[in-house]
Amino acid sequence: MHPNPVFHTGDEDANLKFARDRGFGVLAVAIDGAPMLSHVPFLLSEDGHLAELHLVRSNPIARALDTPLSARIAVSGPDGYVSPDWYGVPDQVPTWNYVAVHLTGRLERSPDEALLDLLDRQSALFEARLAPKAAWTTDKMDAEALRKMMRMIVPCRMVIESVQGTWKMSQNKPDDVRLAAAEQMEAIGFGTEVPALVRAMREV
Repeated sequence: MHPNPVFHTGDEDANLKFARDRGFGVLAVAIDGAPMLSHVPFLLSEDGHLAELHLVRSNPIARALDTPLSARIAVSGPDGYVSPDWYGVPDQVPTWNYVAVHLTGRLERSPDEALLDLLDRQSALFEARLAPKAAWTTDKMDAEALRKMMRMIVPCRMVIESVQGTWKMSQNKPDDVRLAAAEQMEAIGFGTEVPALVRAMREV
């Protein structure tokens, strides 16, 4: 997380809502050498204490889960480059605005019998966002094809011990300077989900 506390404006509820709505992040586990990373969809409980996910059985992280491991899920949001010229005041430097939330805790294997329920709940959540499309469900699959697919993946859960968020929106600048940068971001900015970033810069 960015060390400047001025960028930690999201409270725990806001950070959890952002992570829950996003539902996708980078799972990181360090054992020996470089951290192992896996890009995963996940379900976050309403109280924010539990993240549920699944991994391909051959994933090195899954193979390392004989015992629970310390882990972190990094959830990224809108981001974009900020030119110092956009502020309209002298002696500024380039930077990057962004939203990021880290969920940290203990990752462990869930019982194999929990897998189908997890897949059903994950697909139900994401399919609901496609309404009025009829939701896809696992019962649309041939039973043997579903069993073969399920043998290739393992259910996991992470008990969340801490939540941290950075909402870096130029709020370390005077309001008029920040809003001037937002205007330029809207006009010519680049990054990921720039319209959402512009809204956040204006509303912070």
